[in-house]
Amino acid sequence: MSEKTIPVLPCRTIQPVLDFYTALGFEVTFHQKSPNPYAVVQRDGMQFHFFGMKHYEPAESFSTCIVQTDDIDGLYETFRARLKEAYGRVPNRGLPRIGPLKDTSHGVRQFLMSDPGGNCIRVAQPTSDSQHHRQAPKETFARALHHAGLLADSKEDPEAAAKIIDRALRLPDERPTPVQLLRLLVLRADLATRLGDEDAATGALSAASAVALTAEERESAREDLERLAQLSE
Repeated sequence: MSEKTIPVLPCRTIQPVLDFYTALGFEVTFHQKSPNPYAVVQRDGMQFHFFGMKHYEPAESFSTCIVQTDDIDGLYETFRARLKEAYGRVPNRGLPRIGPLKDTSHGVRQFLMSDPGGNCIRVAQPTSDSQHHRQAPKETFARALHHAGLLADSKEDPEAAAKIIDRALRLPDERPTPVQLLRLLVLRADLATRLGDEDAATGALSAASAVALTAEERESAREDLERLAQLSE
């Protein structure tokens, strides 16, 4: 037997959703305006169906699905480039938006993308046979990064994640390593951007840019430095 699962996702109005996915390189393969709004988009092995709901609130949506790929880095760069071409910038807050590419604590490398309908598409590539979250580190700042990352992406609670980082950065008797400090500040800037707090985002980006790193440290923090550059665009 051969089965196939296709997500059917809600949206208030379908056209902005179709515009978003066509910008990403999807093809609209079906579009019905009446009696019930319904549409289908497809790109390679990805297919999404959408239905219209007049009283639906995208900002309060909990609808989500997972797309597995074997080229997460390539797909991420393609989607970012296409969104920048379509919107004049890479949207990283509000709707639509695309989040950072990162390795998670549950054995996948992923990025989260939300369309104008509020649907969160989790694009992931497994990096481990285990899907269980690894235990939180005991070291203070590694632990803060671990929990803030979980709250930011798995639970999509940027406010709680920001509080964890702020508490860690205010500790009077402990200081993070330069790489830890960079990672904390970049994540804090990311969270502030998602929350629409431009002052906090600017402050965190400025502080992150000022962190002095050796060549070896820069290599270990390569993805964080790339994210810093993305957020500074």
